[in-house]
Amino acid sequence: MPGLDMFTRRRVHLSRHWKRGPRTVLDAGSGNGWFSYLAWKSGARVRGLNIVQPQLDKAEAFYNDWLGVPKSELSFQRFNLYDLHTLHESFDEIICYETLEHILDDQRVCQEFFRLLKPGGALHLCCPFATHPKWVAECLDLKEEWGGHVRPGYTMESYRKLLEPLGFQIETFEGMGGARMVWLRDVVDATRAKLGDAPCVPFLLAMVPVIALDSAPAENCYSLYVKAVKPQ
Repeated sequence: MPGLDMFTRRRVHLSRHWKRGPRTVLDAGSGNGWFSYLAWKSGARVRGLNIVQPQLDKAEAFYNDWLGVPKSELSFQRFNLYDLHTLHESFDEIICYETLEHILDDQRVCQEFFRLLKPGGALHLCCPFATHPKWVAECLDLKEEWGGHVRPGYTMESYRKLLEPLGFQIETFEGMGGARMVWLRDVVDATRAKLGDAPCVPFLLAMVPVIALDSAPAENCYSLYVKAVKPQ
């Protein structure tokens, strides 16, 4: 669940770019499973892939066991995205949020995304915006993929250079995380560090409209979303 993470809550609004109704969805880098669950709620049969076993265990315990979602409709699997070539099924949509910036060979992974998508299918990517001061100043995990960022993120230009040669057609960009959102996140984080989670809950509830109305130019944002389609 998003909890006190404002940016996860903001990414929920990206679901308006998804399709609706019966379809197959691959969540590549499913984290705690929240977006896999939202895709299932919108009518999809979903497969979530994650390399972190404790996150997978928690997702299964919560969504499958506690909420009772059948594993035939929403399943989670420990999986390295470099092994996507072993999958021999196709999907209507692929969600990949805050994951690609952790992968050195992003071209190899996106090439497999293209292969796995059905004609007309859509890839939904959301990654840090490469020129945001926070990501520019970050120390990168350049030698080994231990879980840190291997690049500051992406811009509209670098998304195009990555995706279009593979055959994708860019349909839309959306900047996520304006200056107000970033400031609010910093306030919540500082409050949590000093006082714990409880005092932040009323503050977060009051900020729901700000999160819902957040917008940022795609040239100056915290994270950048792109929807890329495999041509019919």
